[in-house]
Amino acid sequence: MAEVRLDNVSISYGKKTVIEDFSLHVEDGECFTLLGPSPCGKTTVLRAIAGFEKLQSGEVKLGGKTVASKDKRIFLPPEKRNVGVVFQDYAVWPHMTVAENVYYPLKKKKIPKEESKKLIELTLKQVRMTDYAKRLPYQLSGGQQQRVALARALVASNDVILLDEPLCNLDANLREEMRFEIKQLQRETGNTIIYVTHDQDIALAISNRIAVMDKNGKIRQLGEPEELFKNPVDSFVYRFLGLSNFIPVEVVDNKLYVQDESEKILFSNTLPASIKKKTFFAACRPMNIQLTRDGNLKGRIKQVMFLGNIYEYRVQLGKYEIRVQQDAFSAFKNGVFNQGESCALQMNNLRYYEDVEEVSA
Repeated sequence: MAEVRLDNVSISYGKKTVIEDFSLHVEDGECFTLLGPSPCGKTTVLRAIAGFEKLQSGEVKLGGKTVASKDKRIFLPPEKRNVGVVFQDYAVWPHMTVAENVYYPLKKKKIPKEESKKLIELTLKQVRMTDYAKRLPYQLSGGQQQRVALARALVASNDVILLDEPLCNLDANLREEMRFEIKQLQRETGNTIIYVTHDQDIALAISNRIAVMDKNGKIRQLGEPEELFKNPVDSFVYRFLGLSNFIPVEVVDNKLYVQDESEKILFSNTLPASIKKKTFFAACRPMNIQLTRDGNLKGRIKQVMFLGNIYEYRVQLGKYEIRVQQDAFSAFKNGVFNQGESCALQMNNLRYYEDVEEVSA
């Protein structure tokens, strides 16, 4: 196990600076996620830790040891950093069996064969691939190939594992299964894991802490998943950590209205004391909106989608379309709304922002 520290790191490709003055501290034994849109420099940070990128400035430390420093003229190559890396395309050798793929980094490190055999058996057991040791990659599913890549990373390092979007090529069910397996594996091994993704569901599920990066490669907010979700520092983090609605509102005669030139829609929520501008945005999650048949904030059902455990509605509120989600049990109990039906919206846990940043993943 090892802590990872980046101090004032800058990286450029030619004249383009990708990461500038970037600092980060990942604690020993932590499952840490870099979350942000593509491209924002997440993978570049990971590559700098692994030793695949040289620094223009700053330092990288693993377990307290400086492995890269421009000023000190230190650069430890990847094979000497004791890190395991899993890429999004798995990168398993097609001509090698599962066991041979896992053995490869041990062979490069010149680990004796008997010790290697024990490590391979233990690691394949950890990733539940013992019965597939003699199979070739083409005989495996995507999820099984992913486990092979994880096993190979585990034997390559008992300190730091770097995961670069490793689940993006899997289907939805496999992604859900693998994210829990990665978390369980991290608990069992105690490795420090740094995970790169633009998928907020995965980040929230596996992380001890998350750093939300913007398109300029800056960390907007860093903290535990629940804290970031409940208390986002700005509209960018709010939008990136889940589904959201941003409704333009305005203050007229000390009352709050939806901004709409064609009709006057009273927004029944209390005026926020923190906002000084006359026009701003009310933000809410789709699951925090209750649909009723009686109420002051009137809308009309534009679209209904049944998604198994939830109903998703698109509701027309003046000239704006609002996304609403209700769990199926409550919808069955209270009555499902139909397309074209009028409704009322009750919004809870609102947050207010003076501006809204675009988010692209």
